[in-house]
Amino acid sequence: MSVKKNQQQKLTVITPCYNEGKNIEVCLQSVMWADEILVVDSFSTDQTLNIARKYTDRILQHEYINYAAQNTWAIPQAKHEWVLIVDSDERVTPALRDEIQELLRRGPDKDGYLIRRNNHLMGKCIKHSGWGDDSVLRLFRRGLGRYQKKRVHAKVELENTGVLTARLDHHTVSSMAAWVAKINRYSSWKAEDKFEKGVTAPVLHLVLRPPYRFFKDFVLRLGILDGWRGFLIAAMSSFAELVMAAKLTQITIENRRNR
Repeated sequence: MSVKKNQQQKLTVITPCYNEGKNIEVCLQSVMWADEILVVDSFSTDQTLNIARKYTDRILQHEYINYAAQNTWAIPQAKHEWVLIVDSDERVTPALRDEIQELLRRGPDKDGYLIRRNNHLMGKCIKHSGWGDDSVLRLFRRGLGRYQKKRVHAKVELENTGVLTARLDHHTVSSMAAWVAKINRYSSWKAEDKFEKGVTAPVLHLVLRPPYRFFKDFVLRLGILDGWRGFLIAAMSSFAELVMAAKLTQITIENRRNR
């Protein structure tokens, strides 16, 4: 797509949210430089909407099915050619803001850009445990970015992509209760995805995946260097695998009984 030289490309920031009263203000403050802020709310019952109205008049409400489906619905609602997805628990750092603005000023040569994330847990940025090398494709052309049709961990599929240097701050765990609730939701979606793909031997998943996931995160991914936080991440990841495998086993058994 050709762009006139020195013609600033305009940007829409899309922020999906639900009951994010504790997070959304700092999030939206970090993207006030964007040409448009589009908040896509899943019918919040807390102060989320009141706070969001201080920063934008573009607030849409849409029933939440899963992350990919919500963003897929939201992207065409953006007014501008370029979109940046910023979750409520994320913050655009000044360095990332400057890099994106410069990129849009000179004219992007890619259709999308991966952004690395600084993932924080209980007051500390995690350097290892699989969290330290995390990157997400969040900046892309509105007409080209499409999420995979998956219930969980869906990614934007694009071929012509680059990688930005500056990072996005991600404060992923607000509390242990929220972390466990998230595992419960995601494990159900992941089990359903795997069942629909015809994954066999769910009992082997139940026995083998949890201990391997702990070993992978704590040893292979050097989670041990993150101290007790690294141990916690490995333990919770192992727990998530256990719950997912148990749900997959249950779905498989129930399906066989209903044949």
